[in-house]
Amino acid sequence: MIGMDILQPAIALMIWTMIMWAWMYATRIPAMSKAPGIEDPSKMVGTTGSSLRNELPDKVNWKADNYNHLHEAPTVFYAVAIILAILGQGDGMNAFLAWIYTGLRVAHSLIQVTANKVIVRFVLFALSSVVLMVLIAKASLLVFAV
Repeated sequence: MIGMDILQPAIALMIWTMIMWAWMYATRIPAMSKAPGIEDPSKMVGTTGSSLRNELPDKVNWKADNYNHLHEAPTVFYAVAIILAILGQGDGMNAFLAWIYTGLRVAHSLIQVTANKVIVRFVLFALSSVVLMVLIAKASLLVFAV
């Protein structure tokens, strides 16, 4: 289908989000069982993720933080990808930019859940945001027929 290539990096980022979901729980559940402040995780009622923050190691919390981050700016990416696909403009440079965005977000995730170097995360986030702004600008020009 013409203009639908942009849906591939969108789906790839969705798959990555679910990989992060699995990674988060693969580390979080065992950490809850070992946390000194949590007697029996199976009997916890009404607890939020933020209340667990002080009970779990930073490296475990980083995965949950990243999973949450993948539900913030990327939601705008999904919207602009769908809009460009609907307009038949999701191929070529727009698809290439979408792959760059997806790659930067995956790199951001990997840094955040491992070394968590804030300056590296910031640079990756800023670069991905610039790519997202370009995609939004391109969609805007089409939608508003400028």
